[in-house]
Amino acid sequence: MKRPARATLPPEAGAPPPRQPEAPAPEAPKATAPEAPKATMPEAPKATTPKTPRATAPRAPKTPTAGAPKARPARPKAPLHGTAEAPRRARRMAAPQAEAFIRALAASNPAPETELHYSSPYTLLVAVALSAQATDVSVNKATATLFPAASTPEAMVALGEEGVGQHIRSIGLWKTKAKNVVALSRLLIERHGGAVPADRAALEALPGVGRKTANVVLNVAFGEEAMAVDTHIFRLGNRTGLAPGKTPRAVEDELMKRIPPDLLRDAHHWLILHGRYICKARLPECWHCVATAHCNYKDKVSFRLPPSRS
Repeated sequence: MKRPARATLPPEAGAPPPRQPEAPAPEAPKATAPEAPKATMPEAPKATTPKTPRATAPRAPKTPTAGAPKARPARPKAPLHGTAEAPRRARRMAAPQAEAFIRALAASNPAPETELHYSSPYTLLVAVALSAQATDVSVNKATATLFPAASTPEAMVALGEEGVGQHIRSIGLWKTKAKNVVALSRLLIERHGGAVPADRAALEALPGVGRKTANVVLNVAFGEEAMAVDTHIFRLGNRTGLAPGKTPRAVEDELMKRIPPDLLRDAHHWLILHGRYICKARLPECWHCVATAHCNYKDKVSFRLPPSRS
């Protein structure tokens, strides 16, 4: 059964009304003081040890791949007037021009002579053999003491290599030259009775005697029309256009064809002296060349350079 609801009685007359529950008062916000910033100590910098650079081996050059074009090395700049091995080459002179060139040299020096000192065909042969890769001046200084000590093949053999060497130490390749001088002197005694043969083949068969030396001996000692081409004549023949050629023998053959017969015997002296003192290797002195009007060289030097200050 359901329990009967409790009956509520009305309030009595004059009784105070029932108290209503009070609403809670709102709380005032608490005043909070601002927090002071924390003092922080600065951190000390960390000590770092410097890094040692690594030693690296140099890289090997790259190997060019097959088929790749190879880089050409830079060519050194050639001297303006050429070198002894590769002289400047001018246009070949015509025959009348070549004759005029030689006759101009002949007119300035009618009686040319070799600058080597000698007193006989034998001493001439020895002097020319010693002059290879040496100047005539240096050879003359050496033979000034050598020839008084030994002026014949017999005396030279008796002097021996060591004795000859004591006189020629001042010139280049003196050991080889001393050996050759004694050996050729011995062969002259054995084959030719101590005399110098007037034959090219016999001369070239001697130690230290080549075609140039044989030509000088044949021309100077025996008066033959021979042309000895040294570095001066080789340079002059190409530079002027008188006798262009790639080898000394080619220049020699060309000169023998082009020089008039009446001038051929002395032409060797005219050309070698002209190349030594006028048509020089580094700077040709064209300003006082007697044959410049007949020369085909394009880069003629028409003025004298002032002396260099050192």
